[in-house]
Amino acid sequence: MESPTAPTGPTGPTVPLRFGLLGPPRGWRGNAELDLGSPQQRALLAVLLLREGAPVSAPELVSAVWDGDPPPRALGTLRTYASRLRRLFEPERGPGRPPEILVTVGGGYALRVPPDALDTRRFTRLVAEAEKADTDGDLARARGLLDEALGLWRGEALAGVPGPHAEAQRLRLTERRVAAQVSGLDLDIRLGRHAAAVGGLRRLVAEYPLRERPRELLMLALYRSGRPADALDVYLDARRVLVDELGIEPGPVLTAMHRRVLAASSPAPAASERPAQLPAAVADFTGRTAQVAELRRVLAGGGTATVAGTAGVGKSALALRVAHLLRPDHPDGQLYADLHGAHERPADPHPVLGAFLKSLGVAPEAVPNDLADRTALLRRVLAGRRVLMLLDDARDTAQILPLLPAAPGATVIVTGRYRLDALDGAHSLDLDVFTPDESRELLVRIAGTDRTDAEPDAVRELLEACGHLPLAVRVAAARLAARPGWTVRSLVDRLADRRRRLAELRVADLAVEAVFQLGYSRLGPASRRAFRLLALPDGPSFSVPAAAALLAVPRERAAE
Repeated sequence: MESPTAPTGPTGPTVPLRFGLLGPPRGWRGNAELDLGSPQQRALLAVLLLREGAPVSAPELVSAVWDGDPPPRALGTLRTYASRLRRLFEPERGPGRPPEILVTVGGGYALRVPPDALDTRRFTRLVAEAEKADTDGDLARARGLLDEALGLWRGEALAGVPGPHAEAQRLRLTERRVAAQVSGLDLDIRLGRHAAAVGGLRRLVAEYPLRERPRELLMLALYRSGRPADALDVYLDARRVLVDELGIEPGPVLTAMHRRVLAASSPAPAASERPAQLPAAVADFTGRTAQVAELRRVLAGGGTATVAGTAGVGKSALALRVAHLLRPDHPDGQLYADLHGAHERPADPHPVLGAFLKSLGVAPEAVPNDLADRTALLRRVLAGRRVLMLLDDARDTAQILPLLPAAPGATVIVTGRYRLDALDGAHSLDLDVFTPDESRELLVRIAGTDRTDAEPDAVRELLEACGHLPLAVRVAAARLAARPGWTVRSLVDRLADRRRRLAELRVADLAVEAVFQLGYSRLGPASRRAFRLLALPDGPSFSVPAAAALLAVPRERAAE
């Protein structure tokens, strides 16, 4: 167990303390193990440690330590336990010097130790880092972090600590351990280590026979190890246990896995049949908190969502962010296609379907030539699988309909410049430009704080000149970052000429003008004329009557 940084007291550095609750409670001062005393004294210590520095009142401590049946002089005994622990933690503390570690707060106590001094907090941190690595696509690192987290456990949490409070905490910690074990074995399968995952999954199934997720993963691992008959036996055993113990049938996910194994004509798919096609998420993704939460909520059980918005507003960045967050819920893979909807020649669904099918393990010679046949085959292959599909920059509904799976567990995110209202059952999200706070956050993250903090007025003018369009803000920030000698005001001055503004918003291969040019090239003659005329008035918006008068068309036509 690694040592936390030693805190510094009034008389110099103190000897670092470490504690372990992921097993029988243990404590160390430096390299020397501490005698933590009686079970009740250990219970007191455990309560304070799990509160992570927050004060706990004396009545609450009495209730937790003695299970609601305290001795006659419980408060006095509590003070005795606290005094003994203080001597353990700070043996050099002289008379009259207040304690610095186990402190009195109001009518209770608080334990002040560094976060990494407690194994439960290190476990939580490592699991969170593993989840982020998984989201970022680094599966091997995620597995290593989970191994490190699970290696902190020395047996049953809080072993030997009496009382219902300790039991409740023990159950809570055990749930987190099981969740980490399941996540690690899921990663093994996703990394192609199917046979290696079988043993760990069998142990989890034996220990928690009513949990369906370990059984689902065990079926998948056996199936992909070339053992479909054993996978079917796992389902039959699960059904027997659930019916006998709870009087219920297996849930839809386990049933879908059963159908998938039954329908298989080959022993097992290869590891490549779990596609992982998502591009990397934007490293400095900024803002959009409400939109991310909305998409995660509506897609929690599968389904389709569309994200529409103007060029450069960040549709793809938002969709990728959400897709990576949803990846753990889709263990059968992710499919991605850039449909080039804004280009003069958008992607044809026919070759996109062929690429999807091959990535899912369909032999090239088995991919049909007919578009409808390809769609039907894709839907059969995806039946019973939990797959996430991201269709980026769609042109219209007709382009994406052949690509959509029919499986209820599949999740589809579609981005495009126009709303796809004809897409039945899809949730639509219209993405607007950044708020001023989001714009400033992105500018600061890329360009740094030195110039932005020194020139707040110029920052506001720069972001207004960018129209709070995420792509424009990103380009402006990148220009500042690439030119340390520029002030923010100097860039504002360069953007002052509206006729030159788009030309200035260019850096490397990022150009605001280019994305607008793509959209403009798609417009017909009448729409191009309308675009030019509507650009004449000052101000960010205008009414339908004003637009009708400017375009010399009826109001109904202008509203369209």
